[in-house]
Amino acid sequence: MQYIIAVFNSRFSTLNFSNLLKQNNVPCAIINTPQNIKKACGISVKFQRGFLPKIKSLIERQGNLRNFDGLYLLSGEKL
Repeated sequence: MQYIIAVFNSRFSTLNFSNLLKQNNVPCAIINTPQNIKKACGISVKFQRGFLPKIKSLIERQGNLRNFDGLYLLSGEKL
C-alpha cells in the first residue's frame, strides 16, 4: 500500500494539520519523518494515497499553511 506524508518545518504545524485531517474524516497518523527528508521538524502526517485529492482540496482551502514543506510519496512495499 502506498502512503503520502505531509511534511512541515514545525511540530505545532504538523499537529494542527493532523487535527484538520481528523476533523474532515481523513484517517491519518503522526510518524517520524524519513531521514532522507532533511528540512522537516522530525514528525510528519501519514495518510493513504487514495485521500490525496481530498487533502489537496483541504490545503487549497486553507491557503498558506504555516511551515508546510510539501507532500511526499512513502511506499510501504517491501522491495
